Amino acid sequence: MSREFIYAPSDDPIEIIHEDEALLIVNKPSGLLSVPGRLEEHKDSLETRLRDIYPETLLVHRLDVPTSGVMVFARTKAAQRHIGMQFEKRQTRKTYVARVWGKMTEDDGHIDLPLIVDWPNKPRQKVCHETGKPSQTDWVVLEREADATRVRLHPTTGRTHQLRVHMMAIGHSILGDRFYADDAALMAADRLQLHAEELVLRHPVGGAEMVFSAAVPF
Repeated sequence: MSREFIYAPSDDPIEIIHEDEALLIVNKPSGLLSVPGRLEEHKDSLETRLRDIYPETLLVHRLDVPTSGVMVFARTKAAQRHIGMQFEKRQTRKTYVARVWGKMTEDDGHIDLPLIVDWPNKPRQKVCHETGKPSQTDWVVLEREADATRVRLHPTTGRTHQLRVHMMAIGHSILGDRFYADDAALMAADRLQLHAEELVLRHPVGGAEMVFSAAVPF
């Protein structure tokens, strides 16, 4: 596992979890950009692939390139505004599963550490108690392995790299994280061991609560 970013996403078909007149829920694969990058070699993305099939596809949120799992796209402007407002007001519920370095001794916990971009090392983020934005993550242990721990993560805020920085900050970097893991934790996995397992939101037409999930691939 290298710290160098080499963009070579799989060309496997995208798994569609749910589709209706307003929503498109998909399982984003690890290694694929959520949206096109600036460089020509980074134009391939989940958004562009979906638009090839569903030209009306509209972005609502993003997942980091190495993160896999549930992502929601809108199919109308009204749906995009509705779901975007749910994210903004923290009315959605997101659940992730990760494998982290070392054995966590506690069974659960709460992380409250403010985050801000680390400008000299952008896009990396850092904990900063003076200028950071409030950031909270709850975690619970699912399984302890020989040199790692499988955890379920519940972010109550949605900062860039929040889960990755928070776990690193408490001494348990996510395996395969080329930004925040030390060499041993980086080499312990062939991809970032972070997956968006579940997303709960209200349907933009009618307001019914809906739960979408994608099986953890590691």
